[in-house]
Amino acid sequence: MYQKFIITAALMAACLQTSAQTLAKEHKPTSEANPISACVFCADPTAIDYNGRLYVYGTNDTQQYIKNGKTGGNGYGDIKSLVIFSTDDMVNWTFHGTIDVAKLCSTWGWRFAASWAPSAVWRTNSRGTDEFFLYFANSGGSIGVLKASSPVGPWSSPLSKPMIDGDTPGVRPCNWIFDPGAVVDADGTGWIAFGGGDPQSSGSNLWPGNSRIAKLNASMTGLSGSAVNMPAPYLFEASELNIIGGRFVYTYNTSWSGRDDWNSFEGRNGQPAPSSCSMCYMTSDTPLDPASWNYRGEYVPNEGNFDMGWGNNHTHLHKFKGNYYLFYHSTILETAMKNAGDMDSEASGYRSIGVDKATVNESTQTINKMTLTRTGVTAIANMNPYQLQEAETMASCGGISYEDFTNILKNTSVSTLGNDASRNLQVKMAAGSWTQVRRVDFGTAGASKLMVRAKGEGTVEFRFGRKGAKPSATFDIASDKMSDYTVEVDPAKFTGQKTIYIVVTSGDNVYLDAWQATEAGTEAVENVTFGKPVQRQTYDLSGRRIADGQRQRGIVIEQYTDERGVKKSRKHL
Repeated sequence: MYQKFIITAALMAACLQTSAQTLAKEHKPTSEANPISACVFCADPTAIDYNGRLYVYGTNDTQQYIKNGKTGGNGYGDIKSLVIFSTDDMVNWTFHGTIDVAKLCSTWGWRFAASWAPSAVWRTNSRGTDEFFLYFANSGGSIGVLKASSPVGPWSSPLSKPMIDGDTPGVRPCNWIFDPGAVVDADGTGWIAFGGGDPQSSGSNLWPGNSRIAKLNASMTGLSGSAVNMPAPYLFEASELNIIGGRFVYTYNTSWSGRDDWNSFEGRNGQPAPSSCSMCYMTSDTPLDPASWNYRGEYVPNEGNFDMGWGNNHTHLHKFKGNYYLFYHSTILETAMKNAGDMDSEASGYRSIGVDKATVNESTQTINKMTLTRTGVTAIANMNPYQLQEAETMASCGGISYEDFTNILKNTSVSTLGNDASRNLQVKMAAGSWTQVRRVDFGTAGASKLMVRAKGEGTVEFRFGRKGAKPSATFDIASDKMSDYTVEVDPAKFTGQKTIYIVVTSGDNVYLDAWQATEAGTEAVENVTFGKPVQRQTYDLSGRRIADGQRQRGIVIEQYTDERGVKKSRKHL
């Protein structure tokens, strides 16, 4: 159980010296939204929205970075896990850790090689149960599937081998059996596109012959019938599927090959040839009929900006809370780290996920051309400080790392974002490290108390507006177990919208797990009589309240009042 300490806020001159302290560099500018993570390399994004949150999954480039000793090129071969982030405001992202695909697919034996480029979908099955599926590229030779009952797992492999390989009907000849893109239609039927690589011996630059699409079977873990070849001009990789306005929309990345044969394409409709390694799309009403696909052009031209991720890219188009967003990867975080002298100059190809707002005409399935930006998107909602907020939720950060919350499950190893599952996270910080959350709305009444859940030994400050601002709340942490520390604050100062920096000003190993404010006027403590049932409230790992009777699998956060009237909290399965 957690201990709880009530301490007085230290807002006096003794704290002013910390404002001049050297803070960790910002590799992601605190005024910009891209990339979504300031410290995790990840790529090939996919997304689902569920119960008001958007969950983004990607290839765990950090695993290869660590395997390479944080230098050298990204060869992808040691990436055997996937990452998960989520948001409800598009700016503050919760990192949920890694999915250990190698462990989940251990029964595959030699058939398992790597996990790249996931594609996520979910549906409510005929039994009324929500099911979540992650399709992934098993290197370049096959496609696997994982299954779960929640968007953050726990995940399992429903098969003892890849779902699609060279022996799957309709697949051969296909140079690269990878980069799946899945979608579920209005009838609950699943569809999957995949494929890529250089042209077949019988193909050409214009028609490489490597694009495939198929219907998924009722279980979503196999194909219903054969895969068919789609006529995708200059296809190279990065298949994705959407259904917009009732029509299938297929997106993909084009090759570097010449465009001398473009004018032989009768379906070009007067459009110019797509630039090398650009993102293009096609539409169809009957996806298994190759002749039905209509080429619609490129929506992300290759402008030769290698700093934003070119040579290649992998995009996912997603509608969330009424707006369309395009997710993609770039190398802007790698570039920023190198410019700051915090990354070996020989390291290269470590990607990061970004997002920009897209404009889509649903009635015509037109995706307007767009340019990828550093600025990214703006917040579409405020953060509620009166709900429990995970420390892993942030817009930017400096000098932090993630570790498993070892107090929850025994024998949980420290996470390196490598080959271990990391469902239960805490943020490791040292003097000078910081995190940032944006558009936190304390309302008009303001907050009277502020709590942080932490362990270690050091000082943690909450600062408003700037990293170097004077502290608005200070916590002295001294515990070898996760404990709740609470300070009283001035409601007049804790009102309205704030950008908050959580800064560690002393200590080498401070671990933050969560924080929460108490709204002024709601502090009354209820009398609890011995023997009466305790009061409980449960939250998911994103800090969202779970309604009574609502099913929730995986780790949850439980806040409760014990029989002595003491408020406590814990995480558990």
